Amino acid sequence: MGNHAHVSLWGLNSIQSSRRRREKGMWRQRVLVSSGVRLYSRIAPQVVRVTAKNVAKLGSPKDGPKPRQLLSLPPFPGFPLPGKNSVNASHVTAISWVKYYFDEIHDSVIQSHFNKSLVRLECPSSSDSVEKEGLGKPMRKIKPSDVMEVGARIHIPVSVAETAISKRFDTIPSGTLYPNADEIEYLQRLVKYKDSALLVLNKPPKVPVKGNMPIHNSMDALAAAALSYGYDEGPKLVHRLDRESSGLLLMGRTKESIAHLQSLFSYINRAQSKCQAWNDACKATYQRYWALVIGSPKDKEGLISARLSKVLLDDGKTERVVLAQHSRLEPSQEAVTEYRVLGPTINGCSWIELCPLTSRKHQLRVHCAEALGTPIVGDYKYGWFVHRRWKQMPRVDIEPSSGKPYKLRWPEGVDIQKGSVLAKVPLLHLHCRELVLPNIAKFIDVLDGKSENVHPALSTRPDLLRFVASMPSHMKISWNLMSSFLV
Repeated sequence: MGNHAHVSLWGLNSIQSSRRRREKGMWRQRVLVSSGVRLYSRIAPQVVRVTAKNVAKLGSPKDGPKPRQLLSLPPFPGFPLPGKNSVNASHVTAISWVKYYFDEIHDSVIQSHFNKSLVRLECPSSSDSVEKEGLGKPMRKIKPSDVMEVGARIHIPVSVAETAISKRFDTIPSGTLYPNADEIEYLQRLVKYKDSALLVLNKPPKVPVKGNMPIHNSMDALAAAALSYGYDEGPKLVHRLDRESSGLLLMGRTKESIAHLQSLFSYINRAQSKCQAWNDACKATYQRYWALVIGSPKDKEGLISARLSKVLLDDGKTERVVLAQHSRLEPSQEAVTEYRVLGPTINGCSWIELCPLTSRKHQLRVHCAEALGTPIVGDYKYGWFVHRRWKQMPRVDIEPSSGKPYKLRWPEGVDIQKGSVLAKVPLLHLHCRELVLPNIAKFIDVLDGKSENVHPALSTRPDLLRFVASMPSHMKISWNLMSSFLV
């Protein structure tokens, strides 16, 4: 009996001692938790069993950034850049070169592409084996502060030139010799530059440049009525653009400037005078067009030297420009065009850059259609048969650097039927985007023999003028369609 009482007493003491330790531990845990010390339980966590139907399937990790359609800039020409005031600079950085080329694009958009490391520099390589395999030339990232070297070529996503599309499309002034106040305001908005010698306009499509008796809304007639700016006579045409094309149009304001500019554009870079600065400026003169062509030229860049002649069709009235044949007796004119494939493709078409060295009627359209075999989208006069075979429907394009397929992105709220590449009847995709020419207002007195030297008040002005014009709405839609995603 005594032993049992002793055991019971011992067990009671043990229970009480265990309770005191447990209470002491709980009090210590509360103190540590309140003081910011985290305690972990030593009790093993419960295992939750899940049926096979509820087990999540873990796939492969997400892919990195998808390849983008890249636009190739022309080789860096060297310092100084034409038409750029670079008195206080001794070199050109990568971001300065990109901003110079995309003069119509806001600086923040270009800066954003550099911040995201999307700008690439083509690495020089002695071997072309990589390019022949279809993988493209090797590239590396380039910093905005890197100094450009002569011949260096930058590649940047096409999204850099993606612009908002206005729902109000380009309007055409009414067919009258006396435009109203709204039409005069519209015409004056087209003027990009004006000085005492010349005017530069961004011509919209569908507006004829030179009119005749039944055509009253041509650019020369409208300019004479609305763009005289206090002169006795309106400005006159120096060169022409086709009715369906768009872009920079140059007009002279005086008889002297018109004569000198017309001689300059008869064969670009060949104007000569006793003034060496004028001769150097003439050598730097150029025009650059952007065009969307069906297919892609075999060579990425080259020089087209093909003479052109005019022939009459069977109706005896319609005139057509064709490549001159040596066996024919028709008179022909020399026509020279430099071309370069910009890089991006869309719906079986390619964007190219054209630089005419001569000014012949329909020169670029004939050279693209007949010499390269890639007619311009919307050019039914010289590319009718190719347009008939061309399947105008969304289809998968191949991204050249990765070999992966692209799928076109349809922009929201934009009617692609407004003449874009996916429209049933696309408009002509030919745009005079860039123009560099001598500052004739600076040299006019020297050229006319009125003075031996440039006037001191004009000596600080640049020798060259440079202009860049944004594309019309239908070409912007076609361009924006390329900022697509991979399938």
